[in-house]
Amino acid sequence: MARVSQAHLDARRRQILDGAARCFARNGFHATSMQDVLREAGLSAGAVYRYFSSKEELIEAIADEAFDTIRTAFAEAARESPPPLPDAIIGRVVRQVYAGPGGTPEGGRPAFPRLILQVWAETLRNERLSATLDEGYATLRATWIEVVESYQRAGLVRADVPADDIARILIATVQGFIAQQALFGEVDVEVLQRGLRALMSMDIGDRSS
Repeated sequence: MARVSQAHLDARRRQILDGAARCFARNGFHATSMQDVLREAGLSAGAVYRYFSSKEELIEAIADEAFDTIRTAFAEAARESPPPLPDAIIGRVVRQVYAGPGGTPEGGRPAFPRLILQVWAETLRNERLSATLDEGYATLRATWIEVVESYQRAGLVRADVPADDIARILIATVQGFIAQQALFGEVDVEVLQRGLRALMSMDIGDRSS
């Protein structure tokens, strides 16, 4: 029997995860059955269960991948010297993650916003997923803090505001944009970038409050 290549195994795993992500984004975790995933991926039960023994394993794998994509994208931006401004970093990262788990299903709208809302909700009842989210958030905060500190050293951001405060707001901006996409319909990422650029250009003069 011919040996199956690693590339084939990786492609099959990708096929399963993309199919599951589309199902979860469309119908939610709990309304999606493994049979739904099999149909969406176009694979037999044996082919899927070779990689994932349960729906819970699929959920955790998709969440891990989504968080890892976000962490990696921000870490790459943080390594640039000097780092890009927030609108450029956030625009780049959002575009990368929207091209990730689930791809672009029917209708041309990215699956990621609806999928990530499902993940956030699931963390409230799934301890393992919650631990993954906590770890990812801590790593993301640490990365943004490094970026903000670079801005402060360059005189681009006020040094009297804790870097962690600014990092939390930047993360919240991305979270809010994702929630808008999922709940109210697609908005071009350029809208987010233009809004950030406008806020960054505000001149508050000597006002301190």
